[in-house]
Amino acid sequence: MTTYKGHCHCGQTEWTVKIGEPAHVLCHCDACKLLSGGECTLNTIVPKDDFKITKGDLKTYTYQGDSGMAFFGVPLPHPLLRPLLTSCLVPLFPCPIYLTRTHSPHKGNPVHCYYCSNCTSSPYHHQTVLGDKYVVRTGMLEGAKDWKVALEIFGKDRLGWAPEVAKTVEGPPPS
Repeated sequence: MTTYKGHCHCGQTEWTVKIGEPAHVLCHCDACKLLSGGECTLNTIVPKDDFKITKGDLKTYTYQGDSGMAFFGVPLPHPLLRPLLTSCLVPLFPCPIYLTRTHSPHKGNPVHCYYCSNCTSSPYHHQTVLGDKYVVRTGMLEGAKDWKVALEIFGKDRLGWAPEVAKTVEGPPPS
């Protein structure tokens, strides 16, 4: 295990993280695109005890991961009514009704995002489904520009112009 230092954009917050093999996992999910303003985020998953804030403090906000069952942005009604909505009501609407089911294990669980109160750089987040592990943004660590990419996740959400640079899985990382 090697300890790497990281800092936010403005330098107000600093941290260390212990990582076994220095490598990025690229996440192409839509939430990471919104958080980063880019095509993907660069990450690794570590035990929370291996991450330490050494300067400053972070603010947090929490959002619920997608439940995996949505009807125009609201939870679907009782399962017995779903066939009615998908078969009988579809012809009544001028636009399609999309009923979606997702199979990601982190869907529907709280996600706690931590960020610098000054510049809003986000060094990590905690998906409660991961228990005592954090998802750390590896692109903010010293020396990270020389690291390899070990895996790409949520490849199904990759932007069309982005090349595949490592083994890719369509959804979350394998357990």
